[in-house]
Amino acid sequence: MSEHQQPLQNLKDHFLVASPWLGDPNFHGGIVYICDHGDDGTFGLLINQPLDVSLGEILEQLDMDGGHLEVPVFAGGPVQQERGFVLHPPGGDWQSSVAVSDCIQVTTSRDILQAIGNDAGPERYLVALGYAGWSAGQLEEELAGNAWLACPASDVLLFDTPWQDRYKSVLARMGIDPGQLDQSVGHA
Repeated sequence: MSEHQQPLQNLKDHFLVASPWLGDPNFHGGIVYICDHGDDGTFGLLINQPLDVSLGEILEQLDMDGGHLEVPVFAGGPVQQERGFVLHPPGGDWQSSVAVSDCIQVTTSRDILQAIGNDAGPERYLVALGYAGWSAGQLEEELAGNAWLACPASDVLLFDTPWQDRYKSVLARMGIDPGQLDQSVGHA
C-alpha cells in the first residue's frame, strides 16, 4: 500500500449492495450482510434472494419438527450451497454461534434449527443456504471498481423489513434513489 492510499474500513456488520454493472449474476440486485471481513478474506450472506423452498420443507427433510413454517430460506451465496446459516439476535445457547455485532449472531449448528422447529428458537431470524466469500483483497478490488455499495447494517432492516423491500430500503438508507444508479457511483 502506498503512503497515499488509505486502508479500507472493516466492513463487518455492513450491507453490500450489488451495483447494476456487477458482472456476477449470482449477485444481481443482491444485498450481502457481511459477517466477517479481515486479512484472510470476507464472508457474507445474501439476504434478499429467497429460494424456492420454505424453512418448513427443509426441516421436514432433516426429520425435524416445524414443517408448518412458511418462512423463506435465502440463497446465501454461491459457495457451499448445501451449508446452512442462521442470522439472529443474541441469545440462546447454540453449539456453533459467532457474534457479528452486539445485535446479530450467525449460527451454523443444527440445534438452532431444531429449536426454531419446536418454537423455542429466536423470535427473529434469517436462514440462508450457501455463502458469499472473497479471498484476501478481492472485495477491496471489487469496491474500487464500483461493483458494490456499502453502508452500516441494521438489525431492523435485516429481520423486520420484508425481503422484497430490502434493496430499496438499503439504498434509501444510503440516500440513493435506485433510478439514480450509474457507473459513477462508488461506495458510501
